[in-house]
Amino acid sequence: MNGKYITPAVTVFHENGAVDYEACAEVYEHLIGGGVDGILILGSIGEFFAVKMDQKKELIRRAAETIGKRVKLIVGTTSMIFDEIIELSRFAGEAGADAVMVLPPFYFPLDEEGIFRYFGKIAESLPDQQIYLYNFPDRTGYDVTPGVTLRLAERYQNIVGYKDTQAGMDHTRELIKLVKGARPDFEIYSGFDDNFAHNVLTGGNGCIGGLSNLVPELCHSWVEAVNGGDLEKTAECQRTIDRLMSVYQVGTPFVPFIKAAMELRGIPTRGLASFPFPEVSEEEKDRIRRILLENGILS
Repeated sequence: MNGKYITPAVTVFHENGAVDYEACAEVYEHLIGGGVDGILILGSIGEFFAVKMDQKKELIRRAAETIGKRVKLIVGTTSMIFDEIIELSRFAGEAGADAVMVLPPFYFPLDEEGIFRYFGKIAESLPDQQIYLYNFPDRTGYDVTPGVTLRLAERYQNIVGYKDTQAGMDHTRELIKLVKGARPDFEIYSGFDDNFAHNVLTGGNGCIGGLSNLVPELCHSWVEAVNGGDLEKTAECQRTIDRLMSVYQVGTPFVPFIKAAMELRGIPTRGLASFPFPEVSEEEKDRIRRILLENGILS
């Protein structure tokens, strides 16, 4: 087996809302030191929607310099303005990123033909870049189905993978069965941490999950256990991750609460998220602290 754990990295902000590039670089070092297989910047947990274009470009440039090909770098280039996707994706490629990841348009849903045309035009506009599809129906309001994914994978070789952010494995399992049967090199990742082992055992490629911001070393151990066939260690890691999923449930949206958990571990996030995300209260920090203590993450 060859499962991988890719971290959708948080973006660290100053009090005034500007990106703190130096602190972001510290986060990347923390992740690489913890053994993750790749880093995705400007994804959902990276608050892509709250970062201005000039700051996105600077963040990409600095991330590529800091990471330096030690692990794979994927850049989220989603925008509701098509030309911005192409501009930012080309910039990312020129800066040294290995791939880009794009959500379908949100607000108005597309039918399957619309999805095919949309991602097809992206692939044709970026012929020399690797592209990952990002499926997050809770945020976009509709699904990038296994059927349309198969059509895209067969037509465009530079569409190389898919992140499926859905709570269960039913949808991801159908993707794996349908798409990998036709194109075995196509990568399929789950977007929820607790689906990592199930994904790999089903024939997928692993996970792009937010808890790895907090515990990259645990996620690395899980990857080693699954890939090495160590069932006992795999189960132990699964149970720990299952309990740590409670961090996501401390408040809504979950992004500031993941950042608060990281701050408790000494990872420099300031616990700050973009407006209008809530500030984490002392009571909520205490709940997070208890979760971390109970799972041996804090001593």
